[in-house]
Amino acid sequence: MDKKEFRVLIKYCLLKGKNTVEAKTWLDAEFPDTAPGESTIEDWHAKFRCGEMSTEDGERSGRPKKFVSDHNIKKIHKIILNGRKLKLSEIADTLKISIERVHHIIQEYLGMRKLCAKWVLRELTFDQKQRRVDDSEQCLKIIKKARVFASMCYNG
Repeated sequence: MDKKEFRVLIKYCLLKGKNTVEAKTWLDAEFPDTAPGESTIEDWHAKFRCGEMSTEDGERSGRPKKFVSDHNIKKIHKIILNGRKLKLSEIADTLKISIERVHHIIQEYLGMRKLCAKWVLRELTFDQKQRRVDDSEQCLKIIKKARVFASMCYNG
């Protein structure tokens, strides 16, 4: 069960006239492994009691994640392809965004990680896997032909 659903249940408890201790006891009995903590229940109970009836998360302070855009994702991808040994700070300085945003974009959107000081894909794409299979089959055919030729030359 997610946070929003628990907030609805806390609101339900308030509307039924239960206090925070009763709400906590009921939620623990119904959802023993996932029930929210006592302080969380108290906080939401207080908000609902004061008339704020929304169960949605409020706005948070801090830098907005506006720097995760298709434009920045493409720029970072291009930068990495041109120089796989670049540091996060170098990429961040080039684009004038935070190191954390660059790291987030590289890991979450590009699916890359740093390996031996180079940025590499975490997993091969389907096309890359297929190309490797095709290349392997091609190599096996060449080896097989070479063996046949060698045996003909040796026996012949």
